[in-house]
Amino acid sequence: MALLDTWTRGEHVDADGTAHPTYRKGEGPGIVLVHEIPGISPEVVGYAEELVAAGYTVVLPQLFGRPEAPVGAASVARAMAQICVSREMSMLAAGRTTPVAGWLRSLARSLHAELGGPGVGALGMCFTGGFALAMMVDPAVAAPVLAQPSTPFPLGRRRAADLGLSPDDLATVRDRAAGGCQVLGLRYRGDRMVGTRFETLTREIGDAFLRVDLPGSKHSTLTLHRHEEAVEAVLEFFEAQLRR
Repeated sequence: MALLDTWTRGEHVDADGTAHPTYRKGEGPGIVLVHEIPGISPEVVGYAEELVAAGYTVVLPQLFGRPEAPVGAASVARAMAQICVSREMSMLAAGRTTPVAGWLRSLARSLHAELGGPGVGALGMCFTGGFALAMMVDPAVAAPVLAQPSTPFPLGRRRAADLGLSPDDLATVRDRAAGGCQVLGLRYRGDRMVGTRFETLTREIGDAFLRVDLPGSKHSTLTLHRHEEAVEAVLEFFEAQLRR
């Protein structure tokens, strides 16, 4: 049986007519889990199943890649090719919010409107790690989680420190943080892909940024290089923010 056979396949279309496939499963507060490169891999599905088992409604948007394709050179190359030609995503632009954030915010609003509660969780990984911060601009997102946020790719000091937000969106993130919305960040201390953006987050939102710095220089905190401290931190964060 295919890994996603027990998930409900759908499609979300925002007000601008942008559409992406989605996969949904579970009951309870909502979480939008945004996959890493190369896509909705077996490891991403496995982690999503854990969130479902913990009592959450999980929605997996498919932004690029082939669902269930294993992580490898071919799948990574295919995903990178899609990203490079996409107008919705950027690997290098600093001081700019990724355009796909608008679609992700719309998805979060729709899920929150359906499920109610204080809001939904948003979890991005690696290439999409900062997308969760961009989603926080919308009040529907009550629990943003940044797992090893790696864009814009840290080529030079400016990009290494950049949060992938426009000045206006950064101001909104500051306001929401000041109003009590916390942000959870996960990384391995030696992961160069994260650059210095954890330091930027601490400077911009202070104690509202909850950081988990893991020992070592691996990368994927929740999937390929899974660390139990990171897994537990996410569950505790969602429990505190989404079940109030």
